[in-house]
Amino acid sequence: MAKVPNIKLNNNLSIPCLGLGTAQGAPGLEAEVGHAVRDAIDIGYRHFDCAHVYRNETYIGDALKDKIKEGCVKRGELFITSKLWSNSHRPDLVEPALRNTLKNLQLDYVDLYLIHWPFALKEGDDVVPKDPKTGIPIPSDVDYVDTWKAMEEVQKKGLTKSIGISNFNSKQVERLLKHASIVPVTNQVECHAYLNQNKLRKFCLDRGIILTSYSPLGSPARPWKKPGDPSVLNDRKIKEIANKYGKTSAQVLLRYNVQLGNAVIPKSANKERLKQNIDIFDFELSEEDMKFLETLDCNGRICVAEDFKDLPYYPFAPDVEY
Repeated sequence: MAKVPNIKLNNNLSIPCLGLGTAQGAPGLEAEVGHAVRDAIDIGYRHFDCAHVYRNETYIGDALKDKIKEGCVKRGELFITSKLWSNSHRPDLVEPALRNTLKNLQLDYVDLYLIHWPFALKEGDDVVPKDPKTGIPIPSDVDYVDTWKAMEEVQKKGLTKSIGISNFNSKQVERLLKHASIVPVTNQVECHAYLNQNKLRKFCLDRGIILTSYSPLGSPARPWKKPGDPSVLNDRKIKEIANKYGKTSAQVLLRYNVQLGNAVIPKSANKERLKQNIDIFDFELSEEDMKFLETLDCNGRICVAEDFKDLPYYPFAPDVEY
């Protein structure tokens, strides 16, 4: 069973540097993630990255409960992350949203709770409320600074051990810190060799915030992928590096993120790929290879959340460098 190293957080708690992303399972197939979580626990995964908006936390909760009941793992050995969705940014909705997630996951607490995006959507049952005439998402006027204050309260109540952010740019991080009593432990962002986030990573690390990397393999199965789109997973030069180490391109890309000091959360429901993804702690990329991989950066952002580009606090505006 693989032993995954931990990264120390700014509150002296730790996060496993590799976990399983659970934003998987096409509509109608959400239950697949339960099988993936069960397999992952058997293989040695202890870090699971969840979110309300993935609509599969009940399946994950069942899987966690089963594996704990079987004696395969103890709750204290697991690191469970979830995220506050944008239609619950209003401060009075933060705790109910987290309690609903805890109910679905069948847990008393999560280890980490994140603000999923800095922008807020109209409150209500619709995950993405839209104007019926234009189809444009309807914003809420809630400021993420006020949302963060409510996040601090749920941590104080013990409903989560740590709190953090996701998809925040450097200006938003800086603004949040001016008002925060608790510094976020992580900023979860897209990060891979085509988008290495060097500037944002340094900015966050200087403030005690680690990066957690989603889409570390470039989301090859993303629904919006177009023919001819660049594929970091199929990059010829990365394949050459992988061959040198006797590893796969995916393993090289994951190892790259780990050596950058990031926590990394690849997705897979395939048992063999789950095994491969965690099998990255028996080799180390040379300094020369790390430097070369950095040259592949082309600001190749895949998850642009274009539907939300006109909302206040959209993080990837053209005038924001990082």
